[in-house]
Amino acid sequence: MKEVKYPVSFKFNITTLSNDFIAKDSLGTTIAYVKQKMFKLKEDILIYNDESKSEIEYRINADKWIDFSAVYSIKDKKGKEIGKVARKGWKSLWKTEYELIDQHQKFQYHIREDNAWVKVIDSLIGQIPVLGAFTGYFFNPSYSVLDLNNKAIVRLKKEASFFGRKFKISKLSDIDLDDEEQIILGLMMMILLERRKG
Repeated sequence: MKEVKYPVSFKFNITTLSNDFIAKDSLGTTIAYVKQKMFKLKEDILIYNDESKSEIEYRINADKWIDFSAVYSIKDKKGKEIGKVARKGWKSLWKTEYELIDQHQKFQYHIREDNAWVKVIDSLIGQIPVLGAFTGYFFNPSYSVLDLNNKAIVRLKKEASFFGRKFKISKLSDIDLDDEEQIILGLMMMILLERRKG
C-alpha cells in the first residue's frame, strides 16, 4: 500500500449485492476497493488497487467457519502472510475488540470500540422500519487502535450518512509504514464484520 494521506474515507456501496466499499485518501485518490465474497462459509475478502478490480493487492481469509473467535490471515498479492486480525470472541459481543498480530505472530495492536452503548442503541433503533435508515445520522460508533502502551494511534469513526455507509480513519500519532499497512487492512476487515452486525 502506497503512502497514505489522512484522513482516509470508507464509503460502502448500497447499489450492489456485495458487502463492499471504496477507500479514498484525503486527496480523493482511491487506495482500495474492498469486496467481501458472498455466500462463503469462511470469510473471504478481496482488496483491489482500485474500482476497476483489475488487480488484487491483498486477500483476507478466516481460519475457520463463521465463528466468534476467528482469526483472519492477511496476505499480499504474492500470497505472503503479512499479519493477522483476531476477533476477541464472546467479549466482542458487548464491546468490539480485535487484536492485530504481525507476520512473526507477535501481538502488536488492539482495536477497541470507544463506547459500546452507541452501537447497542444504533442496532436497536436500526430494526425499526423507516426510522432504521436514518440511525446513521445520529448514532456513530468509533474504534481506536491502541499500541502496547494503550496509546491511541488511529481512530475509525462512523460518519453521519444515510444507511450508515461512511467511515473515516484519522491518524492520531506517527506510525511505522509496515504497521500502517496492517492497521488499515485490519480496520477494513473489522468494519466489514461490524457493519454487517448493525
